[in-house]
Amino acid sequence: MAQTVKGTRDIFGPELRWFQWIEEITRQTMARHGYEEIRTPVLEEIEVFKRSVGESSDIVNKEMYDFIDKGGRHVAMRPENTAGVVRAAIQHKFFETNDPKRLYYIGPMFRYERMQTGRYRQFWQIGAEIFGVATPEADAENLTLLFELLQELGLVKLTLSINSVGTPECRPAFYQALRDFFDKSESEFCADCHRRIQENPLRVLDCKIPTCQAALEGHPVITDFLDEVSLKHHARLKEILTALEIPFEDNPRLVRGLDYYTRTAFEVMSSDLGAQSALLGGGRYDGLVKQLGGPEVPGFGWAIGLDRLAILMQAIHGDAPGKKPILLIPVGESAAIKAMILAKEWRWAGLEIQLETRNVPLKKSLQTANRQDFQLAMILGDSEIEQGVITVKDLTQGTQETMKLDSVVSDLRQSAYR
Repeated sequence: MAQTVKGTRDIFGPELRWFQWIEEITRQTMARHGYEEIRTPVLEEIEVFKRSVGESSDIVNKEMYDFIDKGGRHVAMRPENTAGVVRAAIQHKFFETNDPKRLYYIGPMFRYERMQTGRYRQFWQIGAEIFGVATPEADAENLTLLFELLQELGLVKLTLSINSVGTPECRPAFYQALRDFFDKSESEFCADCHRRIQENPLRVLDCKIPTCQAALEGHPVITDFLDEVSLKHHARLKEILTALEIPFEDNPRLVRGLDYYTRTAFEVMSSDLGAQSALLGGGRYDGLVKQLGGPEVPGFGWAIGLDRLAILMQAIHGDAPGKKPILLIPVGESAAIKAMILAKEWRWAGLEIQLETRNVPLKKSLQTANRQDFQLAMILGDSEIEQGVITVKDLTQGTQETMKLDSVVSDLRQSAYR
């Protein structure tokens, strides 16, 4: 029997309902902040990611799904979407004016990485990007959007961990200091870190191997090498976050796993399930648009894994908000036609109606309704039609009442059922 490819999965039932609810809240929140949705292709030319994420990154070196297509083109399935959004913005001339551009996306990404809880090789992300503004106020505005979204989802035990990774101009001195530090204890670092220290020393700080993290104790911090503009940017951002009452902590060891970040880098930590863990990350990328062939346009953004978020929400809250549709059960052939007519009318009026069409005994229909956790079942037989009423059973309470057919919609809206 055919199975899903390793690292992929089918999403349905309670988890899918959380996906749908999170997506709905995301779209509402983004609209309030003036962000427009963009949908980019899953497939991109591989250079989009090599030039943005970085050829020395683990994503490009180890995790990216790339191949030569039937036309001889070297393409990749997107491992992240900021680069694709930037490519789209350049291609469609979003940057012809100096006006800020606010975009968000929801969609699948692909990385060949080790499987673990909440991490899959096909995974979904929500992300938001603001282009055209280089100020710390833009950073704070985007972070305000993020925290509002997380709080709308019911996550409240949140802490923002921030750092400044400076600019390409102020990094050479830091890189040299980090290499000098590395040379003193290079035997304690993994083979990947030996490669990273030559290609991009900043990546050594992002190594997840515990022995490497231990060997980094006392390493030089990039904040000691920042230029004046980066220092002022970081100080102003912290001032604004304090005024907005967004809880944050300075973390000079924090770097992100992508090459394009400049100045602000951040992670959001959550302790909603007890032990604190990283929920998402992002930062500023002022050189990325130019790097991909566009004009000099600054940017700031973040992405959150929808898979892990849905698991977290389900663990905290159980079932996703929302109710099952009402099961409308006709009893008899004439009632079946009348039920179809009524279901059509009531759906147009805003009710969610699932119609029983199996022509099975009432008992069996009610057993199905109970197994599938319907709250309400409405029963329509010949006697109900003659009287102009319908029987409404509350399956959770074990009670029932009679409603007039011509006032079902208003009666249900006024009752505790909706």
